[in-house]
Amino acid sequence: MVTESVSAKKSVKVLVYSDDRNIRARVTMALGIRPDETLPPLDFVECATQPAALVQLDTGTIDLAILDGEAVPSGGIGLCRQLKDEIFEAPPVLVLMGRPQDAWLATWARADAVVAHPVNPFELTEKTVALLRARLGVDAAAGSDLSRT
Repeated sequence: MVTESVSAKKSVKVLVYSDDRNIRARVTMALGIRPDETLPPLDFVECATQPAALVQLDTGTIDLAILDGEAVPSGGIGLCRQLKDEIFEAPPVLVLMGRPQDAWLATWARADAVVAHPVNPFELTEKTVALLRARLGVDAAAGSDLSRT
């Protein structure tokens, strides 16, 4: 449940989980600080381990989780399933998948979106913006806050 209106939010917290710092850098660089004018700026929280990601997710302040399905030793697919099972009103999750044939695993984990490795910046941005708009109740056409209507 989102309690703050979009206009009142100073930033949107996006968790990026991968054991590979280069993948985390690619994700944050692909999205940039402001991928869409209808959304507040993004505030990235980077995590290299599953326990660190869980600590951040347990705070309830994460608006979107981007999880590397190929992370070692604990992949983002299992983490996605865990947070969907254990966190009340879990944030939307985008999983980065190594092979398109493994998309069924993301379905099993209840991921909200999937992007294949290597990260395509345009596809990542499009799916990230769509998930954040839905989470925050932003009307893409009008750029308005739907929670005020």
